[in-house]
Amino acid sequence: MSGTGKSSALLELSKLGFRVVDTDEPDWTEWSDSEAGYVWREDRLAELLAGEAGPSLYVSGTVSNQGRFYSRFDEIVLLSAPAEVLLRRIENRTTNSYGKSPQQREVILRDLAEVEPLLRRTCTVEIDARQPLTNIVDQLAELGRAPRG
Repeated sequence: MSGTGKSSALLELSKLGFRVVDTDEPDWTEWSDSEAGYVWREDRLAELLAGEAGPSLYVSGTVSNQGRFYSRFDEIVLLSAPAEVLLRRIENRTTNSYGKSPQQREVILRDLAEVEPLLRRTCTVEIDARQPLTNIVDQLAELGRAPRG
């Protein structure tokens, strides 16, 4: 959800040597008339996930076709926080203008009510995003360091 600290967490994870991709950045999504919204560019994401081995990869973003890739991820993490926390962060942030207009805040609150419960049902880990960023990053990094097999 907007305002949970995804971008900040990705920045810190990259400083720790992990690979990160924010799919809100250009070239990762495209408009879909059939989905009435943005979706991941499946070719680009499939190529990314098939890429070289190395440090754990963190992919951030929320789109309607993300479930098609869940089997390719070790964990599906939901960062969550109450509406008042999200709106306060969005109001105070200077790195992203999304959420500043009343219409965008309405969309954020609607997504929180309608989309977050769907994400909660499909996530494997939920992290309370009210915690300090360092705690969130520590928890995410631990997931990336966990043995897989």
